[in-house]
Amino acid sequence: MKVAQFRWTKDEGWNPGLGAGDVDSPDVAFVFGARPVLQGGDQLTEVRKQFGNAIVMGGSTSGEIIDEEVLDDSLVVSAIKFDKTDLKLHSVACADGGASLEAGKELGRKFETQGLRHVFVISNGLNVNGTDLTAGLTDVLPAGVTITGGLTGDAADFAETFVVAGDAGNATMVAGLGLYGDSLKVGFGSAGGWDVFGPERRVTKSSGGVLNELDGKSALALYKEYLGEHANELPGSALLFPIMVTREGSDRGVVRTILSVDEADNTMTFAGDVAEGAKAQLMKANTDRLVDGAASAAKACIDGLEGVPAQFTVLVSCVGRKLVMKQRVEEEVEAVREVIGDRSAMTGFYSYGELAPYEAGSPCELHNQTMTITAFSEV
Repeated sequence: MKVAQFRWTKDEGWNPGLGAGDVDSPDVAFVFGARPVLQGGDQLTEVRKQFGNAIVMGGSTSGEIIDEEVLDDSLVVSAIKFDKTDLKLHSVACADGGASLEAGKELGRKFETQGLRHVFVISNGLNVNGTDLTAGLTDVLPAGVTITGGLTGDAADFAETFVVAGDAGNATMVAGLGLYGDSLKVGFGSAGGWDVFGPERRVTKSSGGVLNELDGKSALALYKEYLGEHANELPGSALLFPIMVTREGSDRGVVRTILSVDEADNTMTFAGDVAEGAKAQLMKANTDRLVDGAASAAKACIDGLEGVPAQFTVLVSCVGRKLVMKQRVEEEVEAVREVIGDRSAMTGFYSYGELAPYEAGSPCELHNQTMTITAFSEV
């Protein structure tokens, strides 16, 4: 496997110049960038022209990762030539969260399953229920096919996200890249690092990702009580105070972040399910613990490679972590580098949702406020 990486910024243009590097005829070019840059078209058109035979896949972000740097308002590109791995790109439309389960099934059915090892997913970030999307994919793909990826971002604006798949690109797409072959090794890991606080409450009324009541009271009203002055900045301020949701019968919670609020209906909408009967508890950040969480995710990722060094690594971390860590945000990327090692190219993005299994052997789940890592190697 060979990887060449490039970045475009307003101040420097392409650095290095697009087309430099030692990768001839790459198989895939991952592109992660600010929505205005991707939708502006010039830079994306240049990438498609330069790597005309490659699959171009990616989307808009809330921050771009390349090597150990975190950028904004830029475009980062990773062009990869695999030695023994075959790739297939498919996409579907998902313009409404209620259609996410069927969208996941439709996407999964498009893949030829013989030799399929992994599906890397880039989804729109605002018109999807990530829980249902991953459930649909898992339902139709063979056991043993792993799934990771993320939901595209839009800085902290939550206005529109953008997905790139081949020659297409729009705000409602879900794209999946299938990787085939026995020579491929895939490692993955996910970890948070948030601290719970306040009383544990019961979800007494919800529907999918829409939360109505906690302990029989308006969930939005209770949430605003805890946020205090931050309540005036919803939904953006919700990134600083996610909720831990633990389903009935489980001792392992998932982190959920608000996508939108409906003042008229007194509801909050999340990127994934908040099931009735689940326990819910507010969370707050500790920067050092967030960095430690990123390192833990990287260690799990390395374990999954079974002793094979990582060659290409994709980080998908939540925009909420970036807002909390501010100038220290690169520390979590540096923590991943320390674990992954210097032999792997690294890229990724800050997202509106992260897709990864909790651990080896478990199904893919939607995460929020989490660092997820996927590493690829060939043997």
